[in-house]
Amino acid sequence: MAAAVVVAGEAAAAAAAAAGAGGKKRGASRSWILFDAAGEERVLDADKYAIMHRVDINARDLRILDPLLSYPSTILGRERAIVLNLEHIKAIITAEEVLLRDPLDDNVIPVVEELRRRLAPSSATQHDVEGAEEDESPFEFRALEVTLEAICSFLGARTTELESAAYPALDELTSKISSRNLDRVRKLKSGMTRLNARVQKVRDELEQLLDDDDDMADLYLSRKLAGAASPVSGSGGPNWFPASPTIGSKISRASRASAPTIHGNENDVEELEMLLEAYFMQIDGTLNKLTTLREYIDDTEDYINIQLDNHRNQLIQLELFLSSGTVCLSLYSLVAGIFGMNIPYTWNDNHGYVVLVSGLFCAFMFVSIVAYARHKGLVGS
Repeated sequence: MAAAVVVAGEAAAAAAAAAGAGGKKRGASRSWILFDAAGEERVLDADKYAIMHRVDINARDLRILDPLLSYPSTILGRERAIVLNLEHIKAIITAEEVLLRDPLDDNVIPVVEELRRRLAPSSATQHDVEGAEEDESPFEFRALEVTLEAICSFLGARTTELESAAYPALDELTSKISSRNLDRVRKLKSGMTRLNARVQKVRDELEQLLDDDDDMADLYLSRKLAGAASPVSGSGGPNWFPASPTIGSKISRASRASAPTIHGNENDVEELEMLLEAYFMQIDGTLNKLTTLREYIDDTEDYINIQLDNHRNQLIQLELFLSSGTVCLSLYSLVAGIFGMNIPYTWNDNHGYVVLVSGLFCAFMFVSIVAYARHKGLVGS
């Protein structure tokens, strides 16, 4: 009986150790959602080595997608994949599939839904012009368009929210300068500065891609895949038809779509350039809104400073009037003190007129000081 208890205890300890190891493994893995060219999707709970082996990228490129590390927005073209790090959108796009990180994040869920809608097989049956254009585009461009549209819409929405909160706050501050309004505008300006830096980085990344045709050519993954599978590339016959039906059909479509490119100019990036230019203009418009908002904030600050300077000048004028009045009253007090002394002199008798003359003289001195200050422009008229 005691031996059975010991054996049961050892089994429980082994199960607990296995569960702990499994938990550590799950903690080391990351959640991804995969969309393939056939429109199918599935959730992957794979570690970084499995992802690196699947899409053939190095650890440095995958590290860019680590949410625990602060990397700026980046679009990298590799031999078999496009690495995207656009704010909360962290994805890897190949010629056959899209891997999106953290699909359960609140900001990523709209991207997942849009990918599901755009990459669904039912989109191929649409007869409208837009659907036909989307079907003719390479798979990686359709996925790239979804991510660019998502990040531009996200930053545009944040800019609109900031504008709706900033403009009333600035108008309220101009009408009433208070600590509460000043603190509110300070927080809005800090948020605007951070958002401006995020939008500027995405814009700079798109501009850098548009300025370099070689970088844009690296994003043509279907062209590379079709070129590797085409007899023009010089590869052997067995490599023309892969074993996977999905890959084979993808190569067939890419070969038909990219046939003029393979046999003609391989550096033709007009399609991608038009795609990037459209979203570059959109993100540039968002940046212009932030620039306009920043100028409005600067103008408001200048207006507030002018108001404060005006109040300061009014206080200086009041101080000038008080100082002049104090000097005149001091002279009057001096005369009154002299004649108020109990000294037996003849000139100290019947001096009531002295008080009247001193008062008139002090009043004349005060008016003269004020008139001189206005003449010199020291006080307002």
